[in-house]
Amino acid sequence: MLAVAALEAGYGTSQVLFGVSLEVRTREVVTLLGRNGMGKTTTIRAIMGLLPAWAGEVRFLGRAVHRLPAYRVAQAGLGLVPEGRQVFGNLTVRENLISTAANRQGQADPWTLEKVFDLFPHLAGRTRVMAGALSGGEQQMLAIGRALMTNPRLLILDEATEGLAPLVRAEIWRCLETLKAAGQAILVIDKNVEALARIADRHYVIEKGRVVWTGDSSALRAAGEVQLRYLGVARRG
Repeated sequence: MLAVAALEAGYGTSQVLFGVSLEVRTREVVTLLGRNGMGKTTTIRAIMGLLPAWAGEVRFLGRAVHRLPAYRVAQAGLGLVPEGRQVFGNLTVRENLISTAANRQGQADPWTLEKVFDLFPHLAGRTRVMAGALSGGEQQMLAIGRALMTNPRLLILDEATEGLAPLVRAEIWRCLETLKAAGQAILVIDKNVEALARIADRHYVIEKGRVVWTGDSSALRAAGEVQLRYLGVARRG
């Protein structure tokens, strides 16, 4: 579905990515892990066309998209939940959701307001509330719902639960489990290794703009040294 090969990118004259390669297959949940400042968000921005690729390529559904403007990448079927949520604060919950609604991929059972509210019941009673007045957790739910309303073939979440309360984080993980069960392909960045190992199929660890480890969830759980060295997760037992 998504194939990133030898991707290089950066800002100004500062190179951040040095040959990043990864893939997400149909119906897979894949993670991109690493400490802060290692190139995770830069990778996502380059995939989405928000940052030009210096070298390498990004292919989606067999089509090269790394030279396309960001709106064309989104129209191709990639839905982004950006870091910091970035909801439209001066629009209501309902307006945020319908502002991006589309079914360009011709999904047989497209996302609707009703389906989003079924996924996030808490939003159903706040349809007329301005997004800027929502809590951080509510805004994250809204950002996910807004991305789903584009009916993406691949959903990308950058820092899925950063800064959220434990109960809200649990709600986001429940949402991702529901989407996975429905066959939604997902690429997710987050720091909660335990939750990600439970939900995701495969993982990529990035360090200073390079992929330094990849494997499935069983391998990640067993790779205590990898977690300690690259993710700062203390070994148990």
